[in-house]
Amino acid sequence: MRSAAINYAPSTAERRNFQRVRVKIYGRFMLEDRTEHPCQVMDMSPGNVSLRTDRIGQPGEKVIAYIDHIGRVEGVVTRTLQDGFAMTVVASDRKKDKLAAQLTWLANKHELDLPEDRRHERVAPRNPMSVLQLTDGRQYECRIIDLSLSGAAIEIDVRPAIGIQVTLGTMRGQIVRHFEDGLAIEFAVIQRPETLDSEFSDKPRS
Repeated sequence: MRSAAINYAPSTAERRNFQRVRVKIYGRFMLEDRTEHPCQVMDMSPGNVSLRTDRIGQPGEKVIAYIDHIGRVEGVVTRTLQDGFAMTVVASDRKKDKLAAQLTWLANKHELDLPEDRRHERVAPRNPMSVLQLTDGRQYECRIIDLSLSGAAIEIDVRPAIGIQVTLGTMRGQIVRHFEDGLAIEFAVIQRPETLDSEFSDKPRS
């Protein structure tokens, strides 16, 4: 058991390379026995995460977590804590770079207490039906819950990862948050009111 802990524990250099961010976000995780349990992230870096949970995984056990604002994270339990456990994040360098960007956004958002949807007044569009397009060309019908000059909240059946680039109608942006029935998009540039009015008016769609 001791050797397993040594194998899976991050090196001192790795701990230095990854800056831990203290955030209060929630999610669920699945253990090797395929049972699912709720959790709360206490702190996280692109290489490690500490979870507060009632069910504690054992060192060396593989874990798959689904974390709000972050998405799917795979890893291995490194040590148990008094009220949870810590795990490494097993991911490619590209995925860890993306995690670093997501964590930076979350840290700044929490520090400033200025969520993207407070910056501009949100309204319900006259025509709520639209199309979300991913960078690979896939398209999904969606319903706009509300809209502002800087972003939109939409109801949609799919959950693309936070941080990816998308197009809502003709508006480029990126996914910044998941919620129960959909996701939030922040536009790449602040839109003009007349542009939004033209894009999401009650004109028929082809």
